[in-house]
Amino acid sequence: MFHPLTVSRLDHLTEDSVAVTLDVPPELRDTFRHVPGQHLTFRHTPEVGEELRRNYSICSAAPPADAPGPAHLTVGVRHIDGGVFSAHVVKELKVGDTLHVMPPTGRFVLPPAPGRYVAIVGGSGVTPVLSMAATLLAREPAARFTVLRCDRSAASTMFLEEFADLKDRCPSRLQLAHAFSREEQQAGLATGRLDAPRIAALLPSLLGETLPDVAGWYLCGPLGLVEAARGALREAGVDRRRVHTELFHADAAPAVERPPKAVTAAGSRATATLDGRSGTWPMRSGETLLETVLRNRSDAPYACKGGVCGTCRAHLVRGEVGMDRNYALEPEEVADGYVLACQSRPLTAEVAIDFDA
Repeated sequence: MFHPLTVSRLDHLTEDSVAVTLDVPPELRDTFRHVPGQHLTFRHTPEVGEELRRNYSICSAAPPADAPGPAHLTVGVRHIDGGVFSAHVVKELKVGDTLHVMPPTGRFVLPPAPGRYVAIVGGSGVTPVLSMAATLLAREPAARFTVLRCDRSAASTMFLEEFADLKDRCPSRLQLAHAFSREEQQAGLATGRLDAPRIAALLPSLLGETLPDVAGWYLCGPLGLVEAARGALREAGVDRRRVHTELFHADAAPAVERPPKAVTAAGSRATATLDGRSGTWPMRSGETLLETVLRNRSDAPYACKGGVCGTCRAHLVRGEVGMDRNYALEPEEVADGYVLACQSRPLTAEVAIDFDA
């Protein structure tokens, strides 16, 4: 369900990015309580064109569980080429405007707990990590956080001052290492992208011999960086269950080859349960499960439709499906029967999914 929230503050971080702060009225503060790392889904209807939905990570710290829900939430938005909604936010949005927002979702999260944590991020992928680091360091006196990040240049870096302020407050518990791909630095890491060999070489110098002791690894950014970091950690023997990933902009990622036994769409029927109500509908040729459900239930959850955000995650109750691509679900979730409705096509004549599971 979408709720209208008022924009109370706009902070332009770089030429192409802005931090948007939203007022949360008292009656919705429990609804918008979040875990560090979660995101908000925004609905936008341009003057010309169909409804758009976009996800943006919350960068503000999360209140403790025993405190009231947040009175304000801040997200970071970067304009991407061709992005209708991001262009509207960065170039046209004003204080006092209303945005339609779903409650926080997402499983790329760090519930505060003692231990050492490491984030490897690129570009706007730093946004959820700011919430993670600020919340963790405020609530867990013994916790430590390392951020290895890569940006094009200092001028393109989001939340540079916010991380500097956090470092001033927690100098011994927050470690920052910053690489620029297109700008020389007088101090710090050498210029260049963070590829797998470079990440593998940097981690021991940043963390010493403690790699196996890191409680959680958080990788967020473009596909190339996330895959490079994941490969470096795999080569270092890091337990995969401690590695958490979230992609931004995987549009160029290839789809997986669909299994050849897919049944004809004319013989396929989809059943979906959403908000306690179920329905069964015939599927049209070439449709995904999400497309079938949306023709009959406009309230079906979705955002990116690209297999990245995980908003359309559902449990496969009956039948078999093939996913065109999956960058949101962990292997354990897939093994437990979860699928992305926006990427799932039937392999059997009857398929049933449950969005409420």
